[in-house]
Amino acid sequence: MTLFARFSALILALCLALPAMAMSLDEAKNALDSAKNQGLVGETPTGYLAAVSSDQKAQEIANAINDARREAYKEIAEKHGIAVTKVETVAGQKAVEKTPAGQYIQVKDRWVKK
Repeated sequence: MTLFARFSALILALCLALPAMAMSLDEAKNALDSAKNQGLVGETPTGYLAAVSSDQKAQEIANAINDARREAYKEIAEKHGIAVTKVETVAGQKAVEKTPAGQYIQVKDRWVKK
């Protein structure tokens, strides 16, 4: 086997393994409260979570939860015949309002401890 063929096989194997390494929604849900309390993730006015720092686990949690939120927002928008952005905005406002003291929210592109 040539070096190129070996390299191609390695790249293919890595690409196939990446989805298996992603955090599941259940894992993300279980880790979310702790991550919020530690200041690793926060709510944004756009209706989605974001990592407060560059922590990889925080990003994985946010990605998994955001994927589920995105689908839910899409379904709500379709059901009510409104734009997804409207659902995102309302959800973001509610999430920011419900965020307890001591956790982070995003205000004008800056993280603020509520």
